[in-house]
Amino acid sequence: MPESRIIAICAETAPKAIGPYSQAIMAGDFVFVSGQIPMNPSTAVIVPGGIREQTRQALKNIEAILAEAGLTPGRIVRAEVFLKDMNDFSAMNEVYATFFTGEAKPARHAVEVSRLPRDVLVEISCIAYRGV
Repeated sequence: MPESRIIAICAETAPKAIGPYSQAIMAGDFVFVSGQIPMNPSTAVIVPGGIREQTRQALKNIEAILAEAGLTPGRIVRAEVFLKDMNDFSAMNEVYATFFTGEAKPARHAVEVSRLPRDVLVEISCIAYRGV
């Protein structure tokens, strides 16, 4: 049986990891993207605005990491959304829906948490499938 390689993905167009982890890991046919917060990759500053602007930036960061792996958001099979306030769910969902326009939307869960890195309003992670 051939040995599967585990490869770290590092996109220059996404925020650098702010801890001892990789932006993403490619393992076999899957790419596991670490939680992305709404940080502007050029300035390392959290984007101004509310949940809509922060959700949009977190998703842009995911898109940049997937592009580095040769994938598009249409290859995401699972997404995890962490919200500081579940009252932001509808607004987050409006922006999220514009990112996933294909017929098969990723499986997803969304949970409220007490605190996120840098006190952001949202963090999103995902798993993408590279296979055929």
